[in-house]
Amino acid sequence: MTAFLGFLGWCVLFVLCWPLALLALFLWPVVWLLTLPFRLIGITVDAVFAFLRTVLFLPARLLGHRKA
Repeated sequence: MTAFLGFLGWCVLFVLCWPLALLALFLWPVVWLLTLPFRLIGITVDAVFAFLRTVLFLPARLLGHRKA
């Protein structure tokens, strides 16, 4: 759904200002490549926090605590 809305927004931008739409079309892969390291860092930090949560809650799981 978000891809469709993005495409629809690009079509509206193309009708209103086609040079800006073409510039956005050609610069999008560059922006995607520049933000890729930050996304990888975010995934890594999320995995570390999930691991820490698992380690911290391990004693409670071993003792039989269940969520309500």
